[in-house]
Amino acid sequence: MFKLGLISDTHGFLDPKVAKHFSDVDEIWHAGDIGESGVLEKLQSFKPIKVVYGNIETQERQQALPEVIVENVEELKFMMIHIAGQPGRYAKGINQLIKTHQPDVLICGHSHILRVERDQKHQLMYINPGAAGQQGFHKTRTLLRFKIEGARLLDMEVIELGSRGRA
Repeated sequence: MFKLGLISDTHGFLDPKVAKHFSDVDEIWHAGDIGESGVLEKLQSFKPIKVVYGNIETQERQQALPEVIVENVEELKFMMIHIAGQPGRYAKGINQLIKTHQPDVLICGHSHILRVERDQKHQLMYINPGAAGQQGFHKTRTLLRFKIEGARLLDMEVIELGSRGRA
């Protein structure tokens, strides 16, 4: 069994509660728009992390980080990218990436909207953890935490960090 903490759209702000909520995960995955202020370094200091760059990253960071991660965990194939759109309205190029990599799970960020749903057309689980940072139009800062056992996602938890503008 593998425990995963999923975060996105921190925009340079890392709530101190993230460390507590992710204390028992095996890895943290960040779906982009990290921002500055040492967010990446803070996350790396307490857990292994996988991260894709988002559209607000500096050019240097975009060159240092991948745009897409395709990773097998247990018996599932995951694909993570910052901008994916949503089932039925994927962003340009996402349908081709799905066809190429055939993930079981697609993880993205960007929209600041927490969304977990089954994409029947592509036979995959779509996951967007919402936004954990202070910038954007979202009202509540969110994370996701779940377990992967074999070919199953288990015990998915939505973690609310509080209202945007409050730490």
